[in-house]
Order: sequence, then C-alpha cells, then structure tokens
Amino acid sequence: MRVFVTGGTGHTGSYIVPELIAAGHEVTGLARSDTAAAALSALGAKVRRGDLEDLDGLKEAAADSDGVVHVAHRQDLLPSGGIDAVAAAELPVVLAYGEALAGTGKPLVAAGSIGSPGNGPILGRPATEDDPALPVGDEHKGTLRVRNVVETAVVGLAERGVRSSVVRIANIAHSTTDRAGFLPTLIALAQEKGFAGYPGDGTNLWNAVHVRDVASLFRLALEKGPAGKYWHAVADGGIRLREIAEALGGRLHLPAVSIPADELMVPGYFGFLANIVTQDYPASNLITRRTLGWEPTQPGLLAGLENGHYFPRG
Repeated sequence: MRVFVTGGTGHTGSYIVPELIAAGHEVTGLARSDTAAAALSALGAKVRRGDLEDLDGLKEAAADSDGVVHVAHRQDLLPSGGIDAVAAAELPVVLAYGEALAGTGKPLVAAGSIGSPGNGPILGRPATEDDPALPVGDEHKGTLRVRNVVETAVVGLAERGVRSSVVRIANIAHSTTDRAGFLPTLIALAQEKGFAGYPGDGTNLWNAVHVRDVASLFRLALEKGPAGKYWHAVADGGIRLREIAEALGGRLHLPAVSIPADELMVPGYFGFLANIVTQDYPASNLITRRTLGWEPTQPGLLAGLENGHYFPRG
C-alpha cells in the first residue's frame, strides 16, 4: 500500500513510519524543512515537501496514495492561540482529505486523544471505543473536548465513502525517545520543586501506552480497520496519579507529596496543568483488541519508568 503520512518526524510518527515500512508499505512523508526531509529519508520514507497550510497539496498527496495516516498538528499555533487554534487549523486539513478520498473506500487514520471524549468523569466508568466524542461547549469542563470536532469530522467521512477512523492515543505516550511529553514535564516540575507532587489523594486514574504499540495500532487500523470507528491506543487503562508521582520520586530520590486543591493552580505546583492532572481518564481497549487483533507488547508505564531512560545519569 502507498501511504501518505503527516507528522512522520514527531514522537509518534517516527515510530509509525518504520512500522509501516517493515510491514511492506511504501511510505511518503510530508516535510516542511530540510531537517524533516532528512529525518524521513533516514527512516526509509520518500519525501513530499509541503506543509499543513497547503490544502491543495494535501489533497493531491492523498489522492495519489492508497491511504493516509495523519498525526501532524500545527504546534506552532499553541503559544498564541492554544489548543483551540490548533484544532481550528486541523479541521480544514481532515476535510481536505475527505474531498480527495470521497467514494474511494481508501483508509484515513487520524490521531485523536483519550482525553478528548471526557466520558470517564461523566459516566463513572472507563471510556470505550463506542463512546462518541462529546460536543464542544458541553457543560462539563476540564477535558480536551475542543479536539472533538476534528475527531467527529474524521469519523463522519465514513458516510462519504472513506474508510476513516480515529486512533485515540493515551494521555501518557511513553518511549525511550520521549523528550517533550507529559512525563518529562512532571519530571522537570519535580526537579524544580524538590518533590514529586500529585493532586489531593492522587487516586484519579490516568492511562498510558508505549509509542511502539501506538504505531502497530495505526498500521492495523490502516490495513483492516472498518470505517467510522474509534480505536483506543491504551495499554495501561488506569494508573493512580499518586503511583506515577511515587515512581518518579523514587527514581529522582525525591519525596512524593500531596498538593492541596488550593495550591494546584497558578502560581501553584502544577500551574496551567492543574485542570488536567485532577481529571480521571480510565479507558478500555477491549473493542480495539477484539476487532483489530491488537495486543500491546511493550513495557507498561511503571515498568518503563524503572528502565531509567527518563532520568539524568549519575
């Protein structure tokens, strides 16, 4: 299969590209710079120069392919407009793919987030793949539902003859090459403050997955995933945040400390992350495993932290 991939040099994409190539697919990656082009070539992919703002170019690339994997985002918009701006810029991209692939039955697999549905705190149970993304503007706060309009648009393309699906990636995607994710942020906070903090009693649940397992799920969704589905890239369905803080503290030789509610916000311990770290995000992967035959094979989060690659030597 000739696969067009965006975000192929990012944390997730840099695992997806070699996963697809190892399975016999021909990969063309989008590159907006010489550095990105060189990185894609080093992974074994062909290179198409361009960026996410060139919708005509994206449509042409999608039409020339047998399938699309979309994991790129306009991260450059975060400082000025936040996640709202990133999502707003992504919507026309996925709709452009829809125009190019309509009526073909070709696959489009886009990255989503387990945090987006927000069903865990509301339903009182782990979120499943059958739970739809909640509408933007829902009265429940603190989740990442601003992205839901994008995920809903991708899944909706199934009605236009696109074999579209969304891979909802766990809140913590860990690997030996993770340099800017949630764990490095928590580690930096602990080093700065002198202790590893967790909110309240720390019993709220977070989910996690190794990025190599994420890559294998993208491949399976591309190869055989039915249209109009959500998939859960989740290996650890619910780990208490206190356990994560204790694991980080143990590796850093720092105590794990509960942070009272009135000390969570800016300029408190977690700052702008306070609304996120207090949430519950339990999630199930049962439908994904049964439908696609996906089985995570990499170390779980706590075992991965024991490997030590997140921590300074010495």
